[in-house]
Amino acid sequence: MSKWNRDSWRDYNILQQPHYPDKNELKNAEDKLKSLPPLVFAGEVRNLKDELKNVTLGKSFLLQGGDCAESFSNFSANGIRDMFKIMLQMAIVLTFAGGCPVVKVGRVAGQFAKPRSSDFEDIDGVKLPSYRGDIINGFDFTEEARIPDPKRMIDAYYQSASTLNLLRAFSRGGLANLNEVHRWNLGFIKKAELDNKFEKLADELTGALKFMEACGVTTQNTPTLSETKLYTSHEALLLPYEEALTRVDSLTNEWYDCSAHMLWIGERTRGINDAHVHFLSGIKNPIGCKIGPDGKPGDIISLAGKLNPDNEPGRLNIIIRMGADKIEDRLPAILNDVKKEGLNILWSIDPMHGNTIKASSGFKTREFNNVMREVKSFFEIHRACGTIAGGVHLEMTGQDVTECVGGAFNVTEDSLGNRYETQCDPRLNADQALELAFLIADLVKKR
Repeated sequence: MSKWNRDSWRDYNILQQPHYPDKNELKNAEDKLKSLPPLVFAGEVRNLKDELKNVTLGKSFLLQGGDCAESFSNFSANGIRDMFKIMLQMAIVLTFAGGCPVVKVGRVAGQFAKPRSSDFEDIDGVKLPSYRGDIINGFDFTEEARIPDPKRMIDAYYQSASTLNLLRAFSRGGLANLNEVHRWNLGFIKKAELDNKFEKLADELTGALKFMEACGVTTQNTPTLSETKLYTSHEALLLPYEEALTRVDSLTNEWYDCSAHMLWIGERTRGINDAHVHFLSGIKNPIGCKIGPDGKPGDIISLAGKLNPDNEPGRLNIIIRMGADKIEDRLPAILNDVKKEGLNILWSIDPMHGNTIKASSGFKTREFNNVMREVKSFFEIHRACGTIAGGVHLEMTGQDVTECVGGAFNVTEDSLGNRYETQCDPRLNADQALELAFLIADLVKKR
């Protein structure tokens, strides 16, 4: 095979790609993207990798979360603000209770493409191409909407640029004020019937903030109390888009995928000799890889050899997604075998994908208790194996949706239809996500 270049993935077997009917339109869209500015910069990517190094070594914790799939129709400043707020609220809880810095990475500003189990969808005898995310085709079940359109990549780029612009403004414009974020959390605790220890935790944080203020450390004179960093990430699925936004850094002469700070490969596209692994092996961004219940220790060892040959801490994140009923049987052998190899791997848990069920009402959903059960097992298994539970990877929203059942506010199967808004998989709502953060904080402290 050819030496690595940003287009050398085209020589490899590739899965989960759309079939564009007009190759000239595809070429025009790719050329347009190549002429546009990068969405993120290589220096920012290097900063994230440095922070993820500390996560890999157990000095920090990774909080990665956001939409299952971003959409063009639901794009709004309020939606971005609400996601930013809930990430901050969760991070404050994890930082204070867990006693370590939290690296915040959003599934945002690029999470448009989705892998599908079938190329086609059949409804009432009508067979059409599957919906693969707004960057590829439309959600409406019509022949016209489902035709893959390469111009959608340009739309996705501009929406990502707008999202990044707003996130950067929020990060420095006062929305990240520590006192304000704490007030939001107090409001949540007041309305939720949570364990007394969470109230105690909130009281301790209130006391700490008052003590800092008494010592003269305030949001006015200490920028770190009113500013934050939120990095971006998405699944690197649509390779023509990723290729077009991959650029050579002028300082290091190395390739960076400038569509996001961090990229990951899904369970369906992690074939060691396939195009996605080849493409990501040549860029310098931090890389994640999803591993499901059928994953073997050898899969991870091979992926580490291909994606992180220098064994650099902060480069490779293995995201476990096995399901609450399977993780205890499958994960220990993986951790023990990989540990023997001395590999620097950031281990995180995706407790969403392995716990998807179909409700009696027909809605796809996830039970909050099963999500939490898998997270708890993940931490306990790492503790038993002497390895580091490094982070959590969540599909969630800052909105008050009803897509996952359970939690302190008890979303039921009967109430799923009230605000079931996802275009793909069910997400934790803002209250469920924050409740999960309070529960995880205790596990971080004990790891």
